[in-house]
Amino acid sequence: MSAIRFTEQPLSHWMKTTGAESEIVISSRVRIARNLKQHPFPLLATNRHLEEVQDELKEVLDDPRFQVYGEIHPIELSGLDELNKKMLVEKHLISPNLANESRNGAVFISDDESLSIMVNEEDHLRIQCLYPGFQLKEAWEKATAVDDIFEDHVNFAFDDKRGYLTSCPTNVGTGLRASVMMHLPALVLTQQINRILSAVSQIGLTVRGIYGEGSEAMGNLFQISNQITLGQSEAEIIDNLRSVVLQIIGHEKAARERLIQESRLRVTDRVMRSFGILSHAAMIDSKEAAQRLSDVRLGVDLGLIEGLTPQCLNELMVLTQPGFLYNSYDGSVEPGEMDMYRARLIREKLGKV
Repeated sequence: MSAIRFTEQPLSHWMKTTGAESEIVISSRVRIARNLKQHPFPLLATNRHLEEVQDELKEVLDDPRFQVYGEIHPIELSGLDELNKKMLVEKHLISPNLANESRNGAVFISDDESLSIMVNEEDHLRIQCLYPGFQLKEAWEKATAVDDIFEDHVNFAFDDKRGYLTSCPTNVGTGLRASVMMHLPALVLTQQINRILSAVSQIGLTVRGIYGEGSEAMGNLFQISNQITLGQSEAEIIDNLRSVVLQIIGHEKAARERLIQESRLRVTDRVMRSFGILSHAAMIDSKEAAQRLSDVRLGVDLGLIEGLTPQCLNELMVLTQPGFLYNSYDGSVEPGEMDMYRARLIREKLGKV
């Protein structure tokens, strides 16, 4: 199966819909890490072992229980060029690690792209479910159902005391990573963000950037996820994260209300200036574009600017990334011209609104 069908459009189907608290929570994700008992883990496995893992896991897709998720498309990473790999990363369908370092890696993607199953990344199997808005429980229910299907066909590496065994010790136990992508511009503008994130880190959660570990938090987007996978049940991990996210949502809403009451003109000026720059700039780098789009999104959420939808801004966040930007102009973008073409693409998109 070619990856082209998944890179033709910047927005996955699930990104075109909304969920609870979608003005603040962009998406909810649950990822489950598993390894096959009879094979060496990917770091120590030979190419033959990894080929066998890929074949065994691909056979599981024939289970009729997968039909409820639509057609599942297996894609071997070795058959993709670097551009298509980069675009799959930019859509969060594969991890940067799978794109850059995996041997005999593959990904199984559902039609609506809400289910992405990575093979031979850091672990043999990583089941990922993505939902719009604040839908952690829904993402977890889908991920665990898919996990059950695989567990009926293959033997996972499991220890009675330690739980599921993984390549990285921080994933041992449940193998569960749950996360939410949050847009928190008001907490940044009111200078509360550092205090909030510091408190989050002290209760077993971690904060990362838009592409996970090692990535920068651009455009006031923060990924909040559990850090502990051992010693807690899956339900406890989900409930703890939900509880903290609800508190952060409350703080962000209060900060937005404060901005409107105390600094409406200043916030409106910031939003309109950013919209003006995006609409007319001749050059813009990815970091500034993300910040300006964040300002405009806040303006849309606060009712300060009309004619734009969150989906349009979501699309621009993806389209302005290097892979999709290069692809949008049929590969004619030279390295030194990236900022010029990014500005041009944004002007064209906003001009159609």
